[in-house]
Amino acid sequence: MLGREGADRTRLIDLRLAALLSAVAGGLNATGFEVAGLFSANMTGNVSALADQLGSGRVGLALLFAIVVVVFIFGALVAGLVIELGRKRQFCGVYAAVVLVEAGLLGGLGLAGFAGWQGAQGTPLIVVLSFLLGLQNAVTTRISAARVRTTHVSGMATDIGLALAGLWVSGTREAQFREQLGLHLTTIASFLVGGIAGAVLHRTVGPLTFVLFALPLALIACRELSRQAR
Repeated sequence: MLGREGADRTRLIDLRLAALLSAVAGGLNATGFEVAGLFSANMTGNVSALADQLGSGRVGLALLFAIVVVVFIFGALVAGLVIELGRKRQFCGVYAAVVLVEAGLLGGLGLAGFAGWQGAQGTPLIVVLSFLLGLQNAVTTRISAARVRTTHVSGMATDIGLALAGLWVSGTREAQFREQLGLHLTTIASFLVGGIAGAVLHRTVGPLTFVLFALPLALIACRELSRQAR
């Protein structure tokens, strides 16, 4: 999932990547909302909230939403820079390395919250999650040539509509539209399932939810790095 690019990537690889990482993104987004009442992956909603708060004269809250958006972009920037440097040095495991860093930070966040550290709760938590989700979304977008976007539900919903329209009127590209439809439906469904899991888990095990979501990320990253090391 994290080692093949371009022509080497198959539909199945993209489906597996979309299913796993979208579930993680949905879980983190829902858990963050459970903790702080804010979404860490919904940049459309956060920009809208920023505009609303500015229009209402609530500068303090507007600043919070602005920070969340900027931090998400910064996470994508960091991932993009690391990926570019890794590619220039022909390090094939660069995507896995970034995901492993995400898993480590996420696991550390969960353990810190479990230990009662205030910095792992409330608004600071949302800021960290926004950074991590920006990081993750950049990885999936780049490695899949923008076919997989784990946090951009509104864009995927648009793509589903376009794929359905294509199936309706096209006779020559039916297979392509079916493939696109399957990928985007899988992504949204996984985001939904992950969100449900995140909400339920947080009410059950609290901050350790982040550790549980970090485990599959660490697993696929370590597996790919191990494969590259052979």
